[in-house]
Amino acid sequence: MITTGKIAYYVTLFVIVVSLIEACVLTWRQRRDRAPFDWYEVWLSLADVAGRKLFALVPISLAAPVFAFAWEHRLYTLHFDSVLLALLIFLGQEFCYYWYHRASHRIRFFWATHAVHHSPNQLTLSSAYRLGWTGKLTGPAIFFAPLVWLGVRPEVVLAILSFNLLYQFWLHNTWIPKLGWFEYVFNTPSAHRVHHASNVDYLDANYGGVLIVFDRLFGTYVAERADEPCRYGLVTPTRSRNPLVVEFAHWVSLARDVAAAKTLWAALRHVVLPPGWSPDGKGTTTEELRRRSPVTARSEA
Repeated sequence: MITTGKIAYYVTLFVIVVSLIEACVLTWRQRRDRAPFDWYEVWLSLADVAGRKLFALVPISLAAPVFAFAWEHRLYTLHFDSVLLALLIFLGQEFCYYWYHRASHRIRFFWATHAVHHSPNQLTLSSAYRLGWTGKLTGPAIFFAPLVWLGVRPEVVLAILSFNLLYQFWLHNTWIPKLGWFEYVFNTPSAHRVHHASNVDYLDANYGGVLIVFDRLFGTYVAERADEPCRYGLVTPTRSRNPLVVEFAHWVSLARDVAAAKTLWAALRHVVLPPGWSPDGKGTTTEELRRRSPVTARSEA
């Protein structure tokens, strides 16, 4: 009998093998074109997978008690007994995912984990499974608690989320072009390249999982432009090859800022405001970077 654990194992093995095949092909192509391929980015992603497997053994989860409370006080008990209901649950999950992902970029507490996913300085399939070790401890899954409260079983919510993340595996590449009409409804490699870019014009965009419709609805969709090639990685690039630095550098930075804050209010704002916020107004938030960017100023003129 194939259990959920075995399915997860085979899926993980599949994505790792496919990503390594891509890495080999890209190494050959880029060697031919005299462009370097950084295998350390792949090794750091593999180290992230190994670390998350170990962290999964830690019996602490912020989402678990929230899910339990939501299920205990649920309004209904929903079953996948119709195509329409299944579609509505899928759309609900996409809506929750959009806001979870947006919060992961706009709230520094969540960004401290999510920044690990954006740390690769090249975009390859191996970037897809570099997700950060501390997600279980910070509880971003609480964004999906409304679905549980409405009556969707917690294990179903988590299963749909897993499929959502699996869909996004193929989005992490630079070699699939734009896909025509598909771009208007679904998340694509082109849209996701923008999401992973650190160009000022591309920051904080394209948060969707399977769909891109909520980005279009809420004004966060940005199309990839031929005149603005994507530059991957963080605004301040991560250059370390030490997995511990990659995984915890943003937590250390957050802790230092909180400890150095002159007031409790300033300390709290470091935690809940966007990454790069500074009490003197001279930080590196997306808004401040755009105000200071001559490129953005020219594009808005």
